[in-house]
Amino acid sequence: MTNAIKSARLSPRFVLMNTGDTQIWRRIFILALALFAIYQFGLQLLSLLSPFLLLLLLAWLISIAMEPPVSWFERKGYRRGLGAGVVLLATVLFGALFSGTFGGLMFTQLSAAVAAAPDVVLNVITWLNVTFDLGLDATQILASANLDTTSLTPIASELAGGLLGLIGSVFTGLFDLLTILVFAFYLSAEAPRVKRTIASWLKPDKQRIFITVWEIAVHKTGGFVVSRVLLASISAAAHTIAFWVIGVPYWLPMGLFAGITAQFVPTVGTYIGIAIPAMFSLTSEPIDAVWIIAFATLYQQIENYVLGPRISRATMDMHPAIALASVFVGTAIFGAIGALIGIPIMAGILAVVDTYGHRHELIEELDNGITAAAD
Repeated sequence: MTNAIKSARLSPRFVLMNTGDTQIWRRIFILALALFAIYQFGLQLLSLLSPFLLLLLLAWLISIAMEPPVSWFERKGYRRGLGAGVVLLATVLFGALFSGTFGGLMFTQLSAAVAAAPDVVLNVITWLNVTFDLGLDATQILASANLDTTSLTPIASELAGGLLGLIGSVFTGLFDLLTILVFAFYLSAEAPRVKRTIASWLKPDKQRIFITVWEIAVHKTGGFVVSRVLLASISAAAHTIAFWVIGVPYWLPMGLFAGITAQFVPTVGTYIGIAIPAMFSLTSEPIDAVWIIAFATLYQQIENYVLGPRISRATMDMHPAIALASVFVGTAIFGAIGALIGIPIMAGILAVVDTYGHRHELIEELDNGITAAAD
């Protein structure tokens, strides 16, 4: 019995099988090591390219927002490149005109507002402690929120230099802006060619789905972006003029902040955009806070019943909870800029889901419950 076992161990067939198993395990180990190396390289590459991918995403959203005027030029018989160039140039000239007219004043006021922020928060905390006997530690709150003088002084100094000083200290921001504008022009001017190039990699039946998804994303997302930008511009202008008339401290940045926040941060954006100017007003003229709230309430009614329905007529409705969640998710992924692009991206996703999604009829119990709630 022992000799048989020894002969089996020493047989050429057993040695060959053992060698083959070793080679298989060696190949598996090498393959696993290669896959792990590729995975790590992919993560490193994605980390390095993520800023550029974000710029491409912003350029794509800008090109979608440019689609209505560019399409108008195309319907008039002009080339898309000319239409995209005119629209982009007009946007840049408007931004330059605004910066040249109000840039110095805005950065001066913004610098003063940043420097005064600790005193404003301190006054609010003191008022809360006196009124509600809370016993809040103002020093600890300011330090935890990075609102102490040590943290804000460098920021205020950079802002005090004005627009040129800010661009000079952050030169990469100018390069990023140029990258966004160049790719936005290309994506808008060459949109049909880009669509055909991507579709050529798909089968004919998949091409129809791709074209439908593309058109839905451009139409719905573009309309949503345009409507938000228009409403934010009107709101920012109205709040800025109102704050100037009321005499709110730092009325220019506060008005822009209130108008933009109310449109791109759903549900709570309106309250945040009004709360901060009201807090700054409490330190100088407390009655101004009442006028701020009164104007914001009046403007909100005008926007909800007059401006909003007309400007947003062609866009899709989005539940406030979904919109707010998209802001939080966008902020977590892309940072501060994600608060602005989260909603447009979600608008495109929901538009595609609404087109290809299938909903079933409700059972009688649920249908009766909805009807009763509506009544």
